Amino acid sequence: MSVLEAAEPTFLAERRARGAAAASALPVPQFRGTPGWEFTPIDAIDLDSFVAVAAGDIATVAEPVFSFDGAATPDGTEEVSEGPIVLPLAVAAQRHPELVQQHLGSVVHDSIITARNDAMWTDGTFVYVPRGVTLDAPILLSTVHQEFGSALYHRTLIVLEDQAEAEVWDQTLSADAETDGLVNGVVELVVGAGARLRYVGAQDLSEKTWVFGAQRATVARDATLDWITLGFGSGNGKVFLETELAGPGAHAKVTGAYATEGRQHLDFDTLQTHAAANCVSDLAFRGILTGRSSAVWRGMIKVDEGAQQTDGFQECRNLLIGKKAHADAIPGLEILADDVRCTHAAAIAQVDPEQIFYLRARGLDERSANRLVIEGFLQALVERFADGPLHDAVATAIDRRLERVLG
Repeated sequence: MSVLEAAEPTFLAERRARGAAAASALPVPQFRGTPGWEFTPIDAIDLDSFVAVAAGDIATVAEPVFSFDGAATPDGTEEVSEGPIVLPLAVAAQRHPELVQQHLGSVVHDSIITARNDAMWTDGTFVYVPRGVTLDAPILLSTVHQEFGSALYHRTLIVLEDQAEAEVWDQTLSADAETDGLVNGVVELVVGAGARLRYVGAQDLSEKTWVFGAQRATVARDATLDWITLGFGSGNGKVFLETELAGPGAHAKVTGAYATEGRQHLDFDTLQTHAAANCVSDLAFRGILTGRSSAVWRGMIKVDEGAQQTDGFQECRNLLIGKKAHADAIPGLEILADDVRCTHAAAIAQVDPEQIFYLRARGLDERSANRLVIEGFLQALVERFADGPLHDAVATAIDRRLERVLG
């Protein structure tokens, strides 16, 4: 899925040049000196010290988060006429320049993350579903950071036209646990009027890797987005995850899970923007933290003026295993309309000793009792999905991660 050796289309070359200029002009956010960067020290590393390289092969990964038969994958072959497009982004830019030029960069905001990604992405995928088309099988995208001490810049662009339906599973992985370096990922989701997109993003990078991400979706009139994000790997970094409900009747459900160990640090910055009336957003994040690891979730529901009859909800709940793990949960509301219902919740706690006592009184040993409580805590997220392949795959991924962090 790497950039082709052939010359890029003019629009893409110009976009790279603008990105490079913006990246050199934008200051690197200062730790605790730039709003939004109070918890993650991006200025502690030299971003230019990592040479950008292409992604590796999924076959090098011993245990990907997702692996299943029957999924479509981008392989560079010609797509069916009048049908969906699933291609490496560089190939799509050559074969379908009008579509890629129209949508690439149309969703995310300018930032140090997006500017550097514009200039240096080597890998990416373009998924396009025409009006009224429903994909019967999910699409599986895999991006692998393989070279030690390198930077991987990758991009995902998904466009569903009006009344289209699709499911995309997108995983970012390290070739092995020793791979170090930097991963910068940008995701853009365009959900047309009446369309339905389920997007599952999973990050399981080496704990020696920094990760920075800008992920944003726009959801049009009467469209539905079901967004699942799993944050398991990386040693340090920050991901912005934003949803704009751009048309009346739009609906977005965002579900996030993370489980950390050692000295991992994950920083999630979520935004639910209600830009139109009669929209619903529902965001729920839950995390398990062990060792000396830490996590931050900062969430904002923003209701624009005129976005009446808004229904917005956000929550983040963290379970600390041991006394040295740490979590921050910071919900927020910014409301400019008066006919709204917006609520939020945040909680950080240790395992409840009364629950352990109850389970031990019924014959479980302490280890089994603790494990059951922790599994139940994350199971609440899995229950947000109906029975089926997604429910089973997410449950399996979480169980596998818990086996690692809990030992």
